[in-house]
Amino acid sequence: MKELWHLILYQPLVNALIFLYKVLFQNFGLALIVLTVAIRFALFPLTRSSMRAASKMRELAPELEKLKKKYGKDKQAYAKAQMDLYKQHGANPAAGCLPQIIQLIVLIALYQAFIQVLRVDGDVIQKLNEVLYPQLQLPAETVINTRFLYLDLGKPDISHLPGIPIPLPGFFLLAAALAQLIYSKMMMPAIAAAKKEATKTPGMADDMATTMQSQMTYMFPLLTILIGYSFPSGLVLYWLTFSLLMAIQQYFIGGWGGLEPWLRKLKLKR
Repeated sequence: MKELWHLILYQPLVNALIFLYKVLFQNFGLALIVLTVAIRFALFPLTRSSMRAASKMRELAPELEKLKKKYGKDKQAYAKAQMDLYKQHGANPAAGCLPQIIQLIVLIALYQAFIQVLRVDGDVIQKLNEVLYPQLQLPAETVINTRFLYLDLGKPDISHLPGIPIPLPGFFLLAAALAQLIYSKMMMPAIAAAKKEATKTPGMADDMATTMQSQMTYMFPLLTILIGYSFPSGLVLYWLTFSLLMAIQQYFIGGWGGLEPWLRKLKLKR
């Protein structure tokens, strides 16, 4: 399994980074952004079908509420009716999780690639050449430039200000968390309605499910910031780019989704 992971994900990502780094004027930040866009396009057919399945699940929310009212506390009958409804409309409750799982797998592989490329010990090029294909191997005296705007992509995007005992998240880290929040809100447009309906069926499992769903909308961006305190800012740049691309794709598939109430409020204030 380890050899398969190395062959299919880790080694190709390392080589792709170095190839793009050479092509893009030795700018590692641009290489990362271009690689992220390429990964996103490669995953587009798979995540598109998953997003459409998730949108279909949200469209079925009113029908599910009717079933809850119809069957009341008869959980067994409700579960059967729920599965029949899913089968009738070709919906898959687990399909919406697939994009997040794919992101996580790619993130782990990319993190390993970064650790390999951004090593600071003396034999970094030697170790890197052990992974690179022969055509991409680097001279022993090569020094990889990890600067991108104000970032050192091998270090976390945090700032230490005088008088403040804890480091503060930098611009890209905050932007990555905001992009994750926007995408999460777009993916969950029915939370408020579902939460309102869930209170009408005390004791049902949907009360806990809708509460957890609402909390996770804000938990993921918070985790992005917390994890970003120790992760290389190159990964933060990847996460920002990937989340923005996911949000753009979600917009063309399902519109603004859960952002619509926010946008309405902004228009009213204007």
